[in-house]
Amino acid sequence: MFNMDWFHSLNKPFLAPPDSVFMPVWTILYIMIILSFIFFIKGGMNEGKKRPLIFFIIQMLLNLAWMPVFFGLKSILGALIIIIFMWIFLVLTIITFFRHSKLASFLLIPYLLWISFAFYLNLGYFVMN
Repeated sequence: MFNMDWFHSLNKPFLAPPDSVFMPVWTILYIMIILSFIFFIKGGMNEGKKRPLIFFIIQMLLNLAWMPVFFGLKSILGALIIIIFMWIFLVLTIITFFRHSKLASFLLIPYLLWISFAFYLNLGYFVMN
């Protein structure tokens, strides 16, 4: 999909995992994200679920935007800005999901941890390149 030559030419931050780690990790995380959403909407939607749903949609759109910005536009700074906002909206999602479904909220914790690690990596790529 993207020409990875540029990425492989970058100086890597300490703790950068091999490329083979990302596919299985994201597969598991997306399953957990989907399950979280299912548990959140279980029982139907109401006015009280509107704000958490908006936070969820925003963080997912930011999630989808990160890869084209980092790999497509080769904008490490742009991707760093996106990941900061993604982290903020993910925290807001977790907090607001908790009021409706503790399980939905807890299922997003590994995603938050991974995004925190991804922030470290993105910041490392920015500083080192």
